[in-house]
Amino acid sequence: MRLARSIPGALRRYSQPVSPVNHLTSIATATCRAGLLGALLLGHLSAHAGPGASADGVGTGTHKVVVTGDGQRSAYLQSSSSATRTETPVLEVPQSVQTVPRQLIDDLGATRLDDVLLHVSGVAKQNDFGGIWDNYAIRGFAGSENGGMNVLWNGVTSNRGYAPPRDMANVESVDFLKGPVSAAYGSSEPGGTISLVTKKPRFRRAMVVDLSAATHDAYRAAIDSTGPLGKQLAYRLNAAIEQRHSMREHIRSSRRFLAPALSWFPGEETAIHYEAEFLQQAAPMDRGVIAIDGDPGVLPASRFLGEPGDGDMTMSNQNHLLTIEHRIAGHWHLRAGVFHKSGKLDGYSTEASSLHADNSELWRQRRLRDFAWRDNSLQVMVSGRLQTGRIQHEVLAGIDANTLRLDQRMLRANPRSGAPYAIEIHAPIYGQPAPIPSAHTHTSEHQTGIGLFLQDQISLGPHWKLLAGARADSFRSTLREYRAGMTSRQDRNAYSPRLGLIRLISPTLSVYVSGARSFRPNAGSDADGEAFSPETARAGELGLKFQSTGKRIGATLAAFDITKQNVLTIDPDNPGFSVPAGEIRSKGVEFDMNGRLSRFWRVTANLAYTDAAVVRDGRLRAGSRLINIPDTAGSLLAVFEASDARGAPFGAGGGFSYVGARSGDQSGSFQLPAYTTARALAYWQLAPRTTLSLEIHNLFDRRHYASSYDSLWIMPGKARATSLTLKIKL
Repeated sequence: MRLARSIPGALRRYSQPVSPVNHLTSIATATCRAGLLGALLLGHLSAHAGPGASADGVGTGTHKVVVTGDGQRSAYLQSSSSATRTETPVLEVPQSVQTVPRQLIDDLGATRLDDVLLHVSGVAKQNDFGGIWDNYAIRGFAGSENGGMNVLWNGVTSNRGYAPPRDMANVESVDFLKGPVSAAYGSSEPGGTISLVTKKPRFRRAMVVDLSAATHDAYRAAIDSTGPLGKQLAYRLNAAIEQRHSMREHIRSSRRFLAPALSWFPGEETAIHYEAEFLQQAAPMDRGVIAIDGDPGVLPASRFLGEPGDGDMTMSNQNHLLTIEHRIAGHWHLRAGVFHKSGKLDGYSTEASSLHADNSELWRQRRLRDFAWRDNSLQVMVSGRLQTGRIQHEVLAGIDANTLRLDQRMLRANPRSGAPYAIEIHAPIYGQPAPIPSAHTHTSEHQTGIGLFLQDQISLGPHWKLLAGARADSFRSTLREYRAGMTSRQDRNAYSPRLGLIRLISPTLSVYVSGARSFRPNAGSDADGEAFSPETARAGELGLKFQSTGKRIGATLAAFDITKQNVLTIDPDNPGFSVPAGEIRSKGVEFDMNGRLSRFWRVTANLAYTDAAVVRDGRLRAGSRLINIPDTAGSLLAVFEASDARGAPFGAGGGFSYVGARSGDQSGSFQLPAYTTARALAYWQLAPRTTLSLEIHNLFDRRHYASSYDSLWIMPGKARATSLTLKIKL
């Protein structure tokens, strides 16, 4: 605990008028002290790192291993196989797919998935429920409140139930698959899907330690270790530990993350992989600030309106994935995988309920959450190539099945008249007697599903490629409401076709058109106890792709039009229930470009226009814009790299992110203003195995708002923050 107090001490001077040299010296001192945390992570692992190990080395064994890790600084251009589940060249995928490689993750100093979102077109932050879990929208569609968007982890759906904010310690790249992917992956949002690819074991010993310290009393230590455990077995271990405070009053958090992985090659034709993640997080629930008469800027961005005495909301989550890959014969391969996920979320929170007419007294509610989830899935796929006359096919067929149990128990106290649980928003006094919450909701939901899918990538000649796919799903959902003594059940089928056509204009340019349908089950029942039909969507996309010779620069220009039906809305005849009467539409244009412009410059840029609005709803007027979705957004990041007189590489760069005005709630009663934030970064290789990096977020300290749920739950964006990271290769 003394260390926890001493490290941030130097960082507090950031808010005082000191010289830049003294400021960086303070942070550097804190970084050195943070090095003590590395000992907690190193332990016996240091014995695995051999002399001359490098995290970017290629496996030296006879096995075919994936090269990942902290390699030589490279461009931002990287290919992806997530869109088709096959190794398909980017120019031949009839879909916009944007990849955030490890290089960009490192440049941004990203430790959460949230840190990279603004560098991909069409992605918008949504209400993260007090920092409890990730929640984003792609092309205007955000998914369900509890599960958020569809997130794939090494090819399997990983965010059914709940999932804490994604740690990036073991992430090699992030693919943003634009448009529907139900034909390949099943239930999903039509706007897109996020696919995470993790670092893999290698047969060359390597170890990298990252030690970082930042303003707002934040420090973190992480380790990445890999190497052989035998001639046929290799391991990888990523781990991180961090503690951080916040620009927000009374908010501090801690997390521990551990991700082991094993790869076994029992023969030349077979590979077996095991990957796991264990994460524990503790932080108070923070609903942010409130808007007064539609203005979210009345209160300081740091103002906390909850109760420090509530303590932390704690979350634990673990993922396990076992996969077997086997080459059957020739170009035919078999892949089977088993996935398990389980976790818990519990803790007290005090949250805004209503603002008194005097615009000064905020009435609040107190809740106790006790949530638990368990998710299991199995998938088997076979893929290969065949020839029919002059036409070549790359076929993928498979089956997957899943089960989910989600238990949610909430106790709530919401006193209003007489003795409300209130706070003075302009001069808050904490520590008043807290009401004891009583039973509010208690549900248990069981979901099961099975899907069959078939995909054929057809080469119609040297210039034309056709992608055709279809999937049939059968799913069942049973929701038990213990307090009401009711059980509702849903048995549904869904069919998801997909069709895309690519024209290769030249070796560097292609144009494509595609259409697809998607679905997502709707949980619960209506006033008559009838289960809801699933949400369904149809989407069309037209795009142009460019990839330079040598794959140094890539760009995509895409236009899309998506409509989703059966969106749940409030039943006008029974306000306590919902009906599947809503329809929303999103259309727009997106541009993404990334790569190396010259020997010295690498750049990533994006720009998006999104028109996402309600078409039909039982309560909202047609034309209402979807919450938190800006009509215009874009970003630019450029990095200059060279070498000093010693031949040691260094780099410096910066950029900006722009987010347009957004509706602050679904009724459009107020807006979150547009904003632009800037960032600066630099790195210098101090020694052959040691690199120092500097990153400044929100360089000009612009006040802005990341997202909103309504006028009482508005999350301010991060204030200016400076971090120093020391990367040591052992």
